[in-house]
Amino acid sequence: MTATKSENTELTTRPDAGPLVTSQGTTSIADVVVQKIAGLATREVSGVYDLGGGAARAFGALRDRIPGASASAGQGVAVEVGEKQAAVDLQIVVEYGVPIAELARQVRRNVIGSIEQMTALEVVEVNINVGDVHLPDDEEPQADRVQ
Repeated sequence: MTATKSENTELTTRPDAGPLVTSQGTTSIADVVVQKIAGLATREVSGVYDLGGGAARAFGALRDRIPGASASAGQGVAVEVGEKQAAVDLQIVVEYGVPIAELARQVRRNVIGSIEQMTALEVVEVNINVGDVHLPDDEEPQADRVQ
């Protein structure tokens, strides 16, 4: 496989190394990059209420109340990243009434597509653990602000 970098320089990949290793250098992708991509891709799927277990969500709710703090895109996501492949484990909370098997299929499709498109890593598995169901009446009432 060859790709042209410019008219005079040809960029080749080693057949056994994948697209991240070329004759001109290697590209390594940190676990946190794949973790964030997987987290964002999961949140894009309709029917996913949140990511993470109870403790992670409680910490996230506390963090949201702190001015200037931002939510972690990788909450509820664990990854293993090698030179050519990645594996993802997700902990999700689903909306009540959503067919879980279909939701899992959509999440896998979106996560695999996003990671493979952005990183050129082959995603070998996406394990999904549904840890909770969000009920419409689970919403915490917002405290009135003093005016």
